[in-house]
Amino acid sequence: MKQLCSLLLLLSTAISVSLNGQAKKQLNLQEIWASRTFAPEFVQGGISMNDGKHYTTLDFSEKGISIGKYSYASGQKVASLFSSEDYLLPDGKHPEFDEYTFSADERLILVPTASEQIYRHSSRSDFVVINLENKTADYLSKTGGKQLYAEFSPDGKYVGFVRDNDLFIKDLTSLKEIRVTNDGKQNSIINGASDWVYEEEFALKQSFFWSPDGKKLAWLRFDESKVKEFNMVMYGSLYPSDYRYKYPKAGEENASVGTYVFDIESGKTVKMQSGDEPNQYTPRVVWNANSSALCITRLNRHQNHLELLMANPSDGTVKLLYEEKSNTYIDVHDNLMFLKNGRQFLWSSEKDGWNRVWLIDLEGQKEMVLTAPGVDVTDVYGVDESKGTLWFQAAWPNPMSRTVFSVKLNGKGQKALVKEGGHIDAEFSRDFSFALLTRSEASKPLQFSLHDGNGKLIRTLQDNAKLMETLSGYELSKKEFLQIPNASGLMLNAWMIKPSNFDPTKKYPVFMTVYGGPGHNTVEDQWEGANYFWHQMLAQKGYIVVSVDNRGTGNRGEAFKKSTYKQLGKFETEDQIAAAQYLGGLPYVEASRIGIQGWSYGGYMSSLCITKGADVFKMAIAVAPVTNWRFYDSIYTERFMQTPQENASGYDDNSPINHVSRLKGKYLLVHGTADDNVHFQNAVEMVTALTKANKQFDVFFYPDKNHGIYGGNTRLHLYTMMTDYILKNL
Repeated sequence: MKQLCSLLLLLSTAISVSLNGQAKKQLNLQEIWASRTFAPEFVQGGISMNDGKHYTTLDFSEKGISIGKYSYASGQKVASLFSSEDYLLPDGKHPEFDEYTFSADERLILVPTASEQIYRHSSRSDFVVINLENKTADYLSKTGGKQLYAEFSPDGKYVGFVRDNDLFIKDLTSLKEIRVTNDGKQNSIINGASDWVYEEEFALKQSFFWSPDGKKLAWLRFDESKVKEFNMVMYGSLYPSDYRYKYPKAGEENASVGTYVFDIESGKTVKMQSGDEPNQYTPRVVWNANSSALCITRLNRHQNHLELLMANPSDGTVKLLYEEKSNTYIDVHDNLMFLKNGRQFLWSSEKDGWNRVWLIDLEGQKEMVLTAPGVDVTDVYGVDESKGTLWFQAAWPNPMSRTVFSVKLNGKGQKALVKEGGHIDAEFSRDFSFALLTRSEASKPLQFSLHDGNGKLIRTLQDNAKLMETLSGYELSKKEFLQIPNASGLMLNAWMIKPSNFDPTKKYPVFMTVYGGPGHNTVEDQWEGANYFWHQMLAQKGYIVVSVDNRGTGNRGEAFKKSTYKQLGKFETEDQIAAAQYLGGLPYVEASRIGIQGWSYGGYMSSLCITKGADVFKMAIAVAPVTNWRFYDSIYTERFMQTPQENASGYDDNSPINHVSRLKGKYLLVHGTADDNVHFQNAVEMVTALTKANKQFDVFFYPDKNHGIYGGNTRLHLYTMMTDYILKNL
């Protein structure tokens, strides 16, 4: 009888029955991480054509790749512009690619083929130029190896590209290559591409910039000869290789970066007089609308003094256009736009406490803020000067949501394009007459719809109804949004997933998931993907899953985001500990069974929580964590901490390696040995500290895997291991 009762109990927890009597399925890791069971269908916005009424997309079939021309209004295909079966390269191959760009006159197409990844964000390829008029295809460069960042000049006469750290121009009429630089050298001099830290922290990969008239090419030259090298052992062969690259750690020497302009007609190169000493940064370069000047963003090493310098490309002289100073730091963005009227530019700034868009005249004498107060702008799509309208996205009506807005350039008439809630993003046609909206909610997958410039729905492109039907067959719980007080009573945004059979008279363990880094949120009302299903699976297994956005996260104004300045980890950890204590006080939570997990900055946070919060957390998992900010790169770390030489206590007081003696609970440390971002050194030093303190822990490493820890069965293996660890120790 006892065995029968146990069997019935097991069956009752394995399945749930819907109102119509149909059994609900339980989630499993194989479905989440090794299949497309829960993968939504996407609608690629394609490329808007010059007329603003049509767009192009890639179509794949057994016959090959094609590019179709479609009408925004009808959605119908009106022409086939390209089919790979009709084009043959000189080596007898048909072009194969998954992205493309048009020349300005839409007569030529540039595509990358045979691409090879370099770091997380960059790759080199054999680029191909396709001529739609005479139906020919040829390699951009036939000698010297693969290219990076190939890009048409605005007039379509040339293509700029980088090869072996030097900058080149291909004349598409004469088919000759113009070598712009000659001093490129691995781990020493880079022309037209960025070094590792600019690519990672300023999101600047390509660092050459065509003038709008196509007659000049500006570029950044990185001299990283004095930057120290970091080495990673790469396994997988009889004798492992040693990969070395320049990585400036906090407080160490940076590359010096200079700005240059090459005039194609004269062949003359001019250096801009904006400085190139290693204690300043040049994170952005933008031409003005008529190609008469180059705007160089100059940022000091502390990143709290930003200048916009207008440079004369003919003689290199510069003058100050605009500057900002901060008591903390200034974020770099891509929201600098020079209007075609030649008198004004758009700029986003947090200088009044919220990230808002400003209209500023070129003399810097008049400024007008365009977007509403008390709301952070999260993206700027562009400006329709013919109608005097700016399009942008903002965290409204709350920090968890995103809404697409327009506002007149006189600061009046701000309005939402559509009224729906959740997370909405937009891609506009060239003339802003059409908008492809992507919308999701925490429990609803992506939906794609086409609207006109006034927000009127033209048609739904993809509602992922098939996925919704699939989800209806699974036992899923609603993701609830709530607020949790920290120790001083400040309310923190959070979400919670309870077991579907939740009983408030019972007590449940809590599994917290965290990121917590500056300006980045996990508590958002949008579709999360695979992690959402992993959290649902844990809820099915009897855990309450919670995520909390601590101080330092974004979309609540500058003061909230920058409150962690010079003390990374301090207030964030205090908030996570306070949240765990609050949860432990709820009548349905078993306070002795609270665990936490995070990746990257989240791994740093979970490591601090299991040490500083040893009396609160029973278990922690840290994936690819920073364990001491002295090990991380200069740009990111010093933005928030200044240098270790200036702020030693800020670095040491909140580094997990300095708090291992407090560890009481179970701790799992996971890292990839080929992590070029958060180095495996962080895990090694953490292990050293734990061993020295005679603390028992668990550790796992993934050979030759980078910061993302993926490829093959890697993700499935990782999440299987983490799930088993949670079930065993929480």
